[in-house]
Amino acid sequence: MMATIKDIAKIAGISVTSVSRVLNNRGYLSNDLKKKVQSAIEELNYQPNELARSLQKKQSNIIGLIIPNVAHPFFGELTSAIETYAFSLGFKLLVCNSQLDPKKEEEYLNMLRASQVDGIIMGSHTMDVLEYVNVHQPLVTIDRKISENIPYICSDNFNGGVLAAEELLKKGCQKIAYIGGNVDLDLLAKKRYDGFAETLSKNKVWHTSLQTNLNGFDFEEYEQIAENLFNLHENIDGVFATSDIIASYVLKVCQRLNIQVPQQVKIIGYDDVKIGAVFTPELTTIHQPIQKMAEKTVDLLIQQIGGEKVPKATIFPVELVKRKTT
Repeated sequence: MMATIKDIAKIAGISVTSVSRVLNNRGYLSNDLKKKVQSAIEELNYQPNELARSLQKKQSNIIGLIIPNVAHPFFGELTSAIETYAFSLGFKLLVCNSQLDPKKEEEYLNMLRASQVDGIIMGSHTMDVLEYVNVHQPLVTIDRKISENIPYICSDNFNGGVLAAEELLKKGCQKIAYIGGNVDLDLLAKKRYDGFAETLSKNKVWHTSLQTNLNGFDFEEYEQIAENLFNLHENIDGVFATSDIIASYVLKVCQRLNIQVPQQVKIIGYDDVKIGAVFTPELTTIHQPIQKMAEKTVDLLIQQIGGEKVPKATIFPVELVKRKTT
């Protein structure tokens, strides 16, 4: 059975009110009083009831994060950066892994609202927009613009597509493929294709596109899509993939089909996750500043929790990281 404040008061020989004052650091507290409480806490191995304390303070110092797949390297790095930065500011993180399941995402969202978290970060967006609009806690979204009133952050997806297309053109590619997420998810990441396609069309270079299904984190599907690409278009000489993980499967298929990279096919990814530098050959990619994006997301949420107004759009610049696949 868990110890309570009453148990601490009994062992310390003081009132429950005095124990509460020490735990919440309120009023004058003598060193003797603090020592008695601390000694009793250690003896009982007492853990404060965070929910009960949140009801008193009307603030839990807990924020919720809903992401589509924590196993995906981008979301894994993003989650780690958010948690580390939030913790340094005195906030704990409650992580919800939606796996792009609308029902699961809705249940997590309802749980976070009922748990009185101080705010919510949405990195997974499969439900109807109205569900988000009706969230009354402070909210920040990642890579999706839900409404004019909800702040969002993203990288400069359009320019990322432009940079990738320009690099492939510079390297002499004439038949270029795009492999990316399903456009029905209504994410700002779709602009990667817009920038890519617009640049190639201006230069009158042939290109095609292949999309993942709605469950956009099926790694086996990535490999099948890459294989289909080379079966349909034998002369493809450039590929832009909208994540480093998709790009890694393109690289894997090339190696199995004895297609030389970068001599015969040049490959560019997106994200610049840490494992991209350990692929063989090392992956050329579009870098989005994951650490800075994570910190800004937390800052925007905490500012809202404090009653401040924040900008509705925060777009981070991207850059081309040239490695060995181009």
